[in-house]
Amino acid sequence: MAIERQKFLEILRDSYSAYYNIVDMEAPDDIPLVFRADYFSRSEKYWLSKKNIVWGNETNEYAYIFSAPEFSKELIEKCTDFALADGLPRVKPHKEHQYTNVKVVFIADRIDENEIKPMVKREFSKSYRFSLHGFTNLLSGAVDLETQKTYTNKAGHSLVPFFKKLFAAREEKT
Repeated sequence: MAIERQKFLEILRDSYSAYYNIVDMEAPDDIPLVFRADYFSRSEKYWLSKKNIVWGNETNEYAYIFSAPEFSKELIEKCTDFALADGLPRVKPHKEHQYTNVKVVFIADRIDENEIKPMVKREFSKSYRFSLHGFTNLLSGAVDLETQKTYTNKAGHSLVPFFKKLFAAREEKT
């Protein structure tokens, strides 16, 4: 059972808006960027007063959501390169920085398995000061709305249950 792409994007945007800051940003005309979602989290422990911080921990994420009827290998590469080029300068490593992930999500009416293989195989990881100041990973995922099938790279395996929940949320709304 096929899902209408615009309705799925509304559910996805609503889901991200709970914990992420939604940013409608401009992209080149040949890149089908719908929105960027920014997540920032900081945890810390202190002793006796908030001035005496024992430890701090920051985790961040920049999610780039792309939507098109179909994606070619070239378009997937171009979108992923755009997300990395835009997301990596936003990383501010320091001693309390754990990680900042760049997440790329492709929403399509139909996905050809041969066209999606480069996304599944693509990996990116960068450490800052031998990981003492954190690291960055590329998490990639794609959704075929016609078959409700999801594809991810190795780092993006946590996206599969997330998309399954969105499919279930879509069925509840109809």
